[in-house]
Amino acid sequence: MTGPRPVARDSRGILDPWLLQQRVSFVRHGVPTDLAGLVDFVWAVRWSLPPGGNHRQEVLPHPSLNVSVGTPDARTGRTEPEALLNGVFLDLVDRELAGTGWTVAAKSTVGGFGAFVEDVSTLRDRVVPLDMIAGLDASTLLAAMGPDSEDSAAAEPHRVAVLVDGLGEAVSRAAPDRVAQAREVAAVARLAETDREVRRLDQLAARAGIGGRSLQRSFARCAGVSPTWVIRRYRLLEAAEAVRDGARVSWTEVAGALGYADQAHLVRDFRTALGRTPEAYAREVRQGRT
Repeated sequence: MTGPRPVARDSRGILDPWLLQQRVSFVRHGVPTDLAGLVDFVWAVRWSLPPGGNHRQEVLPHPSLNVSVGTPDARTGRTEPEALLNGVFLDLVDRELAGTGWTVAAKSTVGGFGAFVEDVSTLRDRVVPLDMIAGLDASTLLAAMGPDSEDSAAAEPHRVAVLVDGLGEAVSRAAPDRVAQAREVAAVARLAETDREVRRLDQLAARAGIGGRSLQRSFARCAGVSPTWVIRRYRLLEAAEAVRDGARVSWTEVAGALGYADQAHLVRDFRTALGRTPEAYAREVRQGRT
């Protein structure tokens, strides 16, 4: 497993990473080989905010699930650490941080948690107890994390290791055919993410050498969303990143570069997912950096 690295270049989905980096410690950790193709990375967040200085973080979700352990959202009123499984969310999500807290989490590859969950589509737009993952027990994991110490920086490496070990044990107990299918879906989704020429299901199926209907079934079970949705979400993440870079851009050119048929389709999808147009988001970016 590789050591921690600050979140810098690839902060796709985080709508205001510059503000996040000012207020919290946010690092990513690589994963060991037994989790390769199933877990993208492990991430850890720590914060200590002044009274009344709450931080609300908006995120455009990746087509992934997250196992998260740590301090609850401030709006819940709960303070004891909790262990949750966060399904794929179709729309913008947010979280509010207050006081002092921590989270360690594992972000799945697209389809990766199909190795542990019978039907990932049942978790779409849901947050459920971590016990939904076969082979992981929330109470055992929380106990192994140790007490909710104020010195969360010192405890962070141990907590990350506990989560990684727990997921590794879950993989070792999972059915090999399910693990193989989950990794196959993740590999196909990687094509959707990296190849901008892929705009439709038939193109992705051809690149992967898999029939379209078979691909749809595999994605529904392992990823919880359709291949077409995955393609569009990655294009939206890239579009938001282009806006966030701060340059004034031609949206017609951006739409073409990201695989959209025209600017109108890009703007429509952007507004639906983020609740504002690219131009409105660009204004927020400029104001946030001044």
